[in-house]
Amino acid sequence: MADLKGLRVLVVEDEGAIALLIEDMLLDLGCEIAASAPQLDKACALACTLEIDIAVLDLNLDGHSALPVAHLLKDRRIPFLFSTGYGMSGISPEFKSHPVLAKPFALADLRAKMLLTLQVHAA
Repeated sequence: MADLKGLRVLVVEDEGAIALLIEDMLLDLGCEIAASAPQLDKACALACTLEIDIAVLDLNLDGHSALPVAHLLKDRRIPFLFSTGYGMSGISPEFKSHPVLAKPFALADLRAKMLLTLQVHAA
């Protein structure tokens, strides 16, 4: 799992228990948690300035779409993936090429989607 070791990750997730679970999984993969944001405004602020290598975005943040965060990350050329229980619904066409991690997921699923995200971004 050394291929993800040291990556600085932004976690955008509004459910506290799920955010902690994702963070634990990321730590198990050797990643660093750069920050965690449960609300859209905080996530947008972090997406504008934080030094990160990749982000995991919950698509729905307390009833608000996380697409503004995706736009900011895209503008900064930072790779990201969506984490959602809603599948592809709610993802605008411009982001259809970004990997989607279906909730609930296991450590192996997170690892695979992160590697795919980095691979797609590098292409």
